[in-house]
Amino acid sequence: EVQLVESGGGVAQPGGSLRLSCAASGFTFDNWYMSWLRQAPGKEREWVSGINYWGGTRDYADSVKGRFTITRDNAKKMLYLQLNSLKSEDTAMYYCATGKYEWPSRGQGTKVIVSS
Repeated sequence: EVQLVESGGGVAQPGGSLRLSCAASGFTFDNWYMSWLRQAPGKEREWVSGINYWGGTRDYADSVKGRFTITRDNAKKMLYLQLNSLKSEDTAMYYCATGKYEWPSRGQGTKVIVSS
């Protein structure tokens, strides 16, 4: 059974930082492109960032480029998202998911609130 468990969310001030983590199990993690998605209240789900199976290619939505950094540790089956220079519009539930254009599996999410 595929399991993705996110952690690391919380409350941060504008301009602050958070680091999100995702623990993966139940599938061959290092065979998969992995993504971070987010969904803000009242808005549609948005793809945020993705990383290829060995970490050599990283992709970002324009809204987070230069502020967020995605990484992975295949030995630990972990996916990470470093969030810097946070803005109020980054407030959302963040999910890790398998895949690049479709996301067959995703976790329960971790909440990020950016507020002064």
